[in-house]
Amino acid sequence: MDSKLAIVLIIVAAIAGYFAGGMGSDKPAEPTATATTPAPKPQADDKKIPDKAKESSNTLAAVKNKGFLSCGVNTGLPGFSAPDSSNKWTGIDVDVCRAVAAAVLGDATKVKYTPLTAKERFTALQSGEIDILSRNTTWTHTRDTSLGLNFAGVNYYDGQGFMVKKALGVKSAKELDGAVMCIQAGTTTELNLADYFRYNNLKYKSVTFDTTDQTREGFEANRCDVLTSDQSQLYGLRTKLNDPDSAIVLPEVISKEPLGPSVRQGDDAWFNVVRWTLSAVINAEELGVTSQNVDQMKSSNNPEIKRLLGVTGDMGAKLGLDGSWALQAIKQVGNYSEIFERNVGSGSPLKISRGLNALWNKGGIMFAPPIR
Repeated sequence: MDSKLAIVLIIVAAIAGYFAGGMGSDKPAEPTATATTPAPKPQADDKKIPDKAKESSNTLAAVKNKGFLSCGVNTGLPGFSAPDSSNKWTGIDVDVCRAVAAAVLGDATKVKYTPLTAKERFTALQSGEIDILSRNTTWTHTRDTSLGLNFAGVNYYDGQGFMVKKALGVKSAKELDGAVMCIQAGTTTELNLADYFRYNNLKYKSVTFDTTDQTREGFEANRCDVLTSDQSQLYGLRTKLNDPDSAIVLPEVISKEPLGPSVRQGDDAWFNVVRWTLSAVINAEELGVTSQNVDQMKSSNNPEIKRLLGVTGDMGAKLGLDGSWALQAIKQVGNYSEIFERNVGSGSPLKISRGLNALWNKGGIMFAPPIR
């Protein structure tokens, strides 16, 4: 071999050894996994658990440990959440919390109610002050995506409307050009109103208040011509007027307002409990299970009823609850029809018809996924 060629080959070999971690390397080459040197196995704690799941609070365990449910409600809206003459909280939103308490703790009375204004409600949930927000709150894109909330379902399908004094002589919202509106701050009402009036080339002025009672008082004191809010809320506020017959709710509905309970994002176990408790009372109505016949219905041959009431399947265990979770919610609080009628329907001062809130097979859109 030519001597010059041999020298070149030696230099090339040295350079290759340097970059491979051999000659002149300050850092030893990384070992490769072989049959005799297996790659390290992940520890049990390193299994694929999303970071959010590791960091999220366990609300279900917290509620069980403290022995009660913290529920955020309205400061006082008849039919939805308001204290009665004996200071007992009642309403369709209150009953959501009572049903969850019955499902989780076996006792619908184990609830602490925190009255919140529209501006306070989301902070109270985000901060952990409450476990669930059940306060006539509209499920929207922004709230669902940027506030750290998860809506567990819909317990009342609503829409924004207008209440006026009969003396005003107005029969339609299209006649409200130039009107002064009483509005509650921090709600979807303001944006809906602006959109509707702009689209219909109408003008208005607004007077905002912090609470629903303040909007009613402003309306009654003639600080505005119109009180605008969810129609269900208007019917409730009308019952609190000194002369309820002096006002009417106009026929127009200008928005979609799906109202329902919400919980914090990142706690799927708690989200599932709230969602499926609400679904259970809706399914109970569809299956003919009531607070009065729930014990007898345990002997039903209907497989859906058997799963609902914990006779078969492990639906409760999948939620981290007792097998009688749904039975207790229905027995102590009622099915959806019972909840609706006593709070806002035929058995209440509001006398609101079921409308959209009738079951899907009875002309409405109320629908719950099956428990199977």
